[in-house]
Amino acid sequence: MSAKRGTMIVAVAVAALAALGRAQAAELPVATPKASLKWAEAGIPGVKTSVVQGDMAKGPSHFYLSYPAGFVSPRHHHTPDHYVTTVSGTLVLVAGGQEHHLAPGSYFAFTDQMPHVARCEGSEPCVMFIDARGPWDVVPEKP
Repeated sequence: MSAKRGTMIVAVAVAALAALGRAQAAELPVATPKASLKWAEAGIPGVKTSVVQGDMAKGPSHFYLSYPAGFVSPRHHHTPDHYVTTVSGTLVLVAGGQEHHLAPGSYFAFTDQMPHVARCEGSEPCVMFIDARGPWDVVPEKP
């Protein structure tokens, strides 16, 4: 075997192993135990977020959002489409002229920058898990 052919075989083998390593890394699960969540203030008193995947400011992400008991948001929308499951508390959404009471395990989706008001009823915080399809923002609606 020539040295040139031997070098080519080694290069192909290295590339194949690198590709295999990337494929195996992609197959690893993303697992975040509740005790590992790192909560940060969201810039609104009492509202917190905990990112588990992605970067909320730069693109798609998965994160928890927590409202304190009694919280009421002003009317607003978010630029990215987002899909949400309530985890705890009773979340009330006012959107599309309707009021929706969402107990833990409930789901909602807001697309096309749906204007809404959110409030947290009862004595416990409202925690939601959000799948945001782009950079997260809060855009106030004009009165």
